[in-house]
Amino acid sequence: MARTKEFNEMEVLDKAIDLFWFKGYNGASMQDVVDSLGLSRSSIYDTFGDKYQLYIASLEQYRKQAAGGLINMVTQSTNPLQTIQQLFEMLSNDSVNAVCNKGCFMTNSTIELAPHDPQIHKIVKDNMQDIEEAFYNLVKKGQDLREITNKQDARALARFLFNTISGIRVAAKSGAGKAVYQDIIEVTLSVLR
Repeated sequence: MARTKEFNEMEVLDKAIDLFWFKGYNGASMQDVVDSLGLSRSSIYDTFGDKYQLYIASLEQYRKQAAGGLINMVTQSTNPLQTIQQLFEMLSNDSVNAVCNKGCFMTNSTIELAPHDPQIHKIVKDNMQDIEEAFYNLVKKGQDLREITNKQDARALARFLFNTISGIRVAAKSGAGKAVYQDIIEVTLSVLR
């Protein structure tokens, strides 16, 4: 008779996200995985497969949480320019107040693995396209409301916003201070007005 699992898979994935986010895929040994998740190797292998499959599942879970939250915030916006400012301020505050400078798990995966791994490249690309599309719709709404300039194409502005967020996440890894983020926010808003 098969044993029932005595753990919540989503909670385990959240622990794996934290581990891989902090150490990266290559920096996390299988022993680190066992220690961080608090599970036996056999439970990990039976549930998630090997370390690589666990990493993929963690990245997908992170994508649902992080990108899903951002897309939800953007989609529900009634004031596009204010929403963009709030989003950038939230990212800035998260970066400044972070206990350790770990950046963004998706951005870290983009840098560490996506250039060499087709499956991770696809996850990263799909994530980028989803966020870009949400920003495109938000910018278009802002242009229709005359909150955002029509001097630039909405698609180009959406890509600019995505790229700026990615840059903020990379800057967070280097421990950039609040003044750096404030400058980025001010320049970003000036481009949109």
